[in-house]
Amino acid sequence: MSFALSVRAAALPAAVLATLALPAAPAQAAAISVTATVETAPVSHSGDAADDPAIWVHPTDPAKSVVVATDKKGALEVYDMTGARIQRIAGDYGNNVDLRGNIVVSADDEAAGGDGAMHIYRIDPATRQLKRLKDVPTEVTAHGICLYTSPVSGKLYAFPNSTSGRVEQWELAVNGDAVTATSVRLWDAGSAVEGCYADETTGKLYLGEEDVGVWVYGAEPTAGTSRTRLDSTGSGGHITADTEGITAAGNRIYVSSQGSNDFTVYDRTTRAYLGRFSVSNGTAADDCEDTDGIDATSANLGPAFPQGVFICQDGSNGAPGTSGNQNFKFVPLQRITAQFG
Repeated sequence: MSFALSVRAAALPAAVLATLALPAAPAQAAAISVTATVETAPVSHSGDAADDPAIWVHPTDPAKSVVVATDKKGALEVYDMTGARIQRIAGDYGNNVDLRGNIVVSADDEAAGGDGAMHIYRIDPATRQLKRLKDVPTEVTAHGICLYTSPVSGKLYAFPNSTSGRVEQWELAVNGDAVTATSVRLWDAGSAVEGCYADETTGKLYLGEEDVGVWVYGAEPTAGTSRTRLDSTGSGGHITADTEGITAAGNRIYVSSQGSNDFTVYDRTTRAYLGRFSVSNGTAADDCEDTDGIDATSANLGPAFPQGVFICQDGSNGAPGTSGNQNFKFVPLQRITAQFG
């Protein structure tokens, strides 16, 4: 409203002023609060260092499952289900990381000092240690990453993406320590992208355009570039920028709404918005704030997480009023599904 209009309006009766008032934006429903039961050892570097976790389910002993997570200032961290670090791989500047089966791929962030390539590893189930197999330079200068095993062909694909908005799809074939990588699709999603999730149950790729929202593409290499919107930032949407991590578990999709320090929830089949939750301070761990990457699984991960786990990066680790190196929080999945199904 201009100054002149404000002066004139001040003299109008209250009833008239009420008719001139603009309608208020619809209020977001309050986030449901849950707490974590485990937090990891902090990453080794200070500042904005931790970013993205990926859950590996042990094939024979669920309690021996691990979480592979990024310290984008120079390491991959591997944690057990108590949050203890069991391996630190220096020289990897992964901003995002994902895995399928025993294959792990990090997006080595050039902006953080890396080479912008995909770094490909294999997990040994006997030792739970990662072995680096190959570095694959990409067209897009990898920043975000997600993996996909096609239910149609059985082939493994990676989706590196970039702050430029470029997205690429690579076919990966791993035979022992040998890796063959072939680019099969390249497109422009618009502005900066990072978080993504490729869903084998639906054949869809969920891609987060940071300032815009989440788009849904086909995940098969022949799917083209047509897309629909899952949700958006700004007016009419439920995400507060940045749009960050995306994952799914059971019948739900989860998105990190970084600007509101919480997570939006959607039906995995209909994609309907169901609500939101935050990870708050608890007796075993502090909260998750300013979250980048997330991951979740409904698989049994042993006695501590028999119904699965939700993991969030904490951008401000420490009790209220304190701050330490960033880390990751583990929430028993049933604490979330009890609220949203």
